[in-house]
Amino acid sequence: MTQDNPHLSRRTALRTVAGAALTSVAGCLNNGDSPSGANSTPSDEGGIIQQITVEGTELVIEYSSEGGVDQINLVQPNGELFGQRETAAGSEQVSFEIGTSYDPGEYTAVVLSGEETLAESSSVIQPEIRIQEVGLYRNDPEKPWDEVYGDTETDRRKNGEAYVTAENTGSGPEAIVELIFSGDVPNPVEDPRSSGMYETEQVEIPPGETADLFSSSFPFGSESEEGMGCTSDGNSGQFTVTVRTQVGGDQVSKSFDVQYSGSTEMSDCEVSITEV
Repeated sequence: MTQDNPHLSRRTALRTVAGAALTSVAGCLNNGDSPSGANSTPSDEGGIIQQITVEGTELVIEYSSEGGVDQINLVQPNGELFGQRETAAGSEQVSFEIGTSYDPGEYTAVVLSGEETLAESSSVIQPEIRIQEVGLYRNDPEKPWDEVYGDTETDRRKNGEAYVTAENTGSGPEAIVELIFSGDVPNPVEDPRSSGMYETEQVEIPPGETADLFSSSFPFGSESEEGMGCTSDGNSGQFTVTVRTQVGGDQVSKSFDVQYSGSTEMSDCEVSITEV
């Protein structure tokens, strides 16, 4: 995690003068009426801190310039200083790049005028990943398969390429670093080499957004040695998709029912996937 001054204590970060009046504004990130891909915390009406917004991988603090603000500090969950920004004349916002290696939890913005603390506002920055759906090329040809795998349609059909759509419903950015298919798929991968995603080590998902994860393991190929997959008689089963996250360090899983029918050839096989 990149910090501007990691060794400063919370006391130094706050720089509060004894006896100075402190305006404290508390809130938590929510979707509200913020711009697309952003989450925001409104301050108290007429307060100095107007809004705290997570946009992509940046935390943006909007403030009123009428109170003589000359510096804004950002304190991370462990109480140490994450970074500090001096305010420019005429500006009413500062930003901090938090990336996808930050510690999730409560971050506090501290507004200063000289040595006087004018206001604080605390916000919880916490990603939450959910798996929405799984799809195959034959069922979702409008996806950008050409950009991911190249332009050979026959190979795509034969190799059983799949994608997983993941959503970040939390208040902070997250990165997916591993994708696993297990259970009743022709080519289950319990421990993929690298990330299990095609030609990438991670996929970043800002808060409030979704992303497609394209598999590098071609899980829906021809019939496996165990008999699962496309057959002339058809068969069915259940498989699980698991993703591992970087910020939260979580493993998120979701199970799906799958039905194979129509042919032993993957290009002619019908594959139906439904959420359990």
